[in-house]
Amino acid sequence: MTLQQQLLLDLQLDQPPTLENFVAGANAELIARLRSLTDHHRFDAVYLWGPAGCGKSHLLAATANAASARRPVIFLPVEKVLSGDGFKSRSLDGADVTVVSGSLLVIDEIQALDKEGQRALFRLFNTARFLGLALLLSGTKPPMQLALREDLRTRIGQMLIYEIHRLSDEEKAAALAHHAQLRGMLMDPGVVQYLLRHGRRDLPSLMHMLESLDRISLEQHRPLTVPLVRELMQTTLDTVNTDLS
Repeated sequence: MTLQQQLLLDLQLDQPPTLENFVAGANAELIARLRSLTDHHRFDAVYLWGPAGCGKSHLLAATANAASARRPVIFLPVEKVLSGDGFKSRSLDGADVTVVSGSLLVIDEIQALDKEGQRALFRLFNTARFLGLALLLSGTKPPMQLALREDLRTRIGQMLIYEIHRLSDEEKAAALAHHAQLRGMLMDPGVVQYLLRHGRRDLPSLMHMLESLDRISLEQHRPLTVPLVRELMQTTLDTVNTDLS
């Protein structure tokens, strides 16, 4: 595999979501709360909200992955929610989803649930405390602004609610610079700003890209500078365009 092919692969693949590789910023209390969901087998109910790209899906997947070794986890990512697959009222009887005592139920983008999915979720709210279930839900808006049935909005409004705060570009730059320092990277300070302008916006992907660029610079025995990053990223884009033509 050539260096350009490796960079192309790194561009296409995201880092596996973990609670550790999500830079908390102003969300430190939220991260601590999510860690408690990974181990405690008791009733709990947490709702996260924020616009697309703020990290909701990352945090839900990371929490589900971390909890799976310690408790039963039912995770419905946004793809299943949008397709209407995997969360029907009949699922509560074990056809598609088995809900057992102590389970953690994680549902991304609940505003996209169809009528049957909303009805099933409302039923779970009514039995969650008795069964010792933990609920972790996410949506794009505060509970009372969700386009869901009234009684379900009310139940969600009674959960512990967190708005996810985006990292500023300054916080991202500081995190990337600190990450580079910990890894002993030698690079032009302008590289971080270049990646913020031209790379992916989520921090785990930016860190992964920085590590890949550093590795390639070492293999080519060239300093990690803005011209090198520009050259590598342009070569990668040219490769993509050639493959698509």
